[in-house]
Amino acid sequence: MKTLVICSGGLDSITLAHKVAAEHTLIGLISFDYGQRHKKELSYAKKCAKILNVPYDMVDISAVGALLSGSALTDDIDVPDGHYAEDSMKLTVVPNRNAIMLTIAYGIASSRGADAVATAVHGGDHFIYSDCRPDFAKAFQTMQNFALDEHIQLYTPFIEISKANIATQTVPLNVPVIDTWSCYKGGEIHCGRCGTCVERIEAFHIAKVPDPTQYADSEFWIKTTGNTKQGTTS
Repeated sequence: MKTLVICSGGLDSITLAHKVAAEHTLIGLISFDYGQRHKKELSYAKKCAKILNVPYDMVDISAVGALLSGSALTDDIDVPDGHYAEDSMKLTVVPNRNAIMLTIAYGIASSRGADAVATAVHGGDHFIYSDCRPDFAKAFQTMQNFALDEHIQLYTPFIEISKANIATQTVPLNVPVIDTWSCYKGGEIHCGRCGTCVERIEAFHIAKVPDPTQYADSEFWIKTTGNTKQGTTS
């Protein structure tokens, strides 16, 4: 299955890229600059493409992103600290972001003769991101079946699993975890306090997989998740 992967540079999408490279035919990675304050993630996506020896394209949709106001990821709004299950995390929603990216990716995939477009949405995203849920994926697939003459599969192998399950997969797939970026704040190192940092730390803890990531605050996640350092297996 010739597959184009949407890759942000984060843990999930880079793990997906390695999974596709191992199990299918990876024809390239595509990233989007939508004006996100943590756009340093894009350099990690580009590095992933180099490691996997596939083409890399970065699509600049920052002009569109500027119109999708009200998100802490694009506006001058403080990125909230805490767990994704908290109401404050709704500030990280960028309206229709995935639908926009997928539509562009499908056009590129069609022009390159791809069989599938892969995206790394996962079960943990379902709390607040409506365009990461199974119903959205099914509806988007139906829409694309009408939009194109050929059938291109929307490949979402993580959509029903947790981030801990993804962390577990980094080991057999030899994913260079240190070369992934998750933090929404885009500082020198991961903050350890924003929703995606908390989720990342917790995922490796539950999976009992070593996490080489350096965090400015490596203890905050314990308080906000109610976890203990002993944890459980996934």
